[in-house]
Parts: sequence; structure tokens; C-alpha cells
Amino acid sequence: MTITAALVLFSVTWFMVFFCVLPLRFKSQAQMGKVEPGTPRSAPAEAMIKPKVKLTTLITIVISVVLYLLITSGRWGIADVDVFGLWANRY
Repeated sequence: MTITAALVLFSVTWFMVFFCVLPLRFKSQAQMGKVEPGTPRSAPAEAMIKPKVKLTTLITIVISVVLYLLITSGRWGIADVDVFGLWANRY
């Protein structure tokens, strides 16, 4: 796996995990009882982005290492994931 492929794997995994972590411990302005003028009632009262980014990065490091090891192990190839037989005669 090239460095670029590893970075793409990490960044895609990071964004997928980040979008899963974002709704954790979410409190809307309506739930807190204080809606700022010009914002929707469903806007977060406190976003807490910094702790969520740290948690996302830690989780992503673990997932990316596992995925990297699975991909580079050589146990599975393109023929194993070829469900429709499109690559059968190429490999």
C-alpha cells in the first residue's frame, strides 16, 4: 500500500467516524431553553468539537491500523470481493 493510499484510507475513515461521533452528547438550544436569535431551535447549545475531534482521531487510528493490516496481509484479493464476476478473467 502506498503512502497516498494509506492517507486516503485514514482520511475516509476519519470522516466516517467523525460523522458517527458528532451526535454524541448533543443538546439542542431548544432542550437547553435558550435559543440564540438568528439560529434554528435545533442548533447545538455547545458543539464540543475539540473533544470530539480527539476521540475521532483515537478511534480512527485503531480502525485504520486494523484495516491496513487486513489489506496488506495478502489474505484477500480482488477475486475475493468480485461478487458479480466482472474481474474473473483479469486476475
